[in-house]
Amino acid sequence: MTIVTTLTEKRREKQLKYEKRLLRELSLQTLRSGIHNSFIQYMSAPRFARHLEDYCLELAVESYLLGARYSKFGYYGESLLNVKIRSHYEESHLAETLFQFLCSIPASEFIEECHQSLYDTCHEFISCWWTEGYTKGERRYRLRLR
Repeated sequence: MTIVTTLTEKRREKQLKYEKRLLRELSLQTLRSGIHNSFIQYMSAPRFARHLEDYCLELAVESYLLGARYSKFGYYGESLLNVKIRSHYEESHLAETLFQFLCSIPASEFIEECHQSLYDTCHEFISCWWTEGYTKGERRYRLRLR
């Protein structure tokens, strides 16, 4: 008897293999320094600093992989701006998720006046890691390391 596999299973396996290869190029130390550079002014609450770092790590990796997934469009000739517009919904969803998490910190631990700057910082952070993933993914496509 033969085993029947579907096309979606094969695509998922190929995508997971690609993501594993991409994540080998990503340093945990680089991620942590990026988080501390972006959110150092908001880490005044020491008991939430570890939770903030863990959550930011998760979303930075998601953003990195999202940019890498969309890099194939850049490889096939689309401009970075058009690719960024194409992935705007997913990217803004990640930034909104991060912002909502940071706003869920109790009011005594978080400064209420800096919501707009925090919102902008979240979008910049996610966009930065999206761009990093995009450039790494496009480089892998050019070198045929898919």
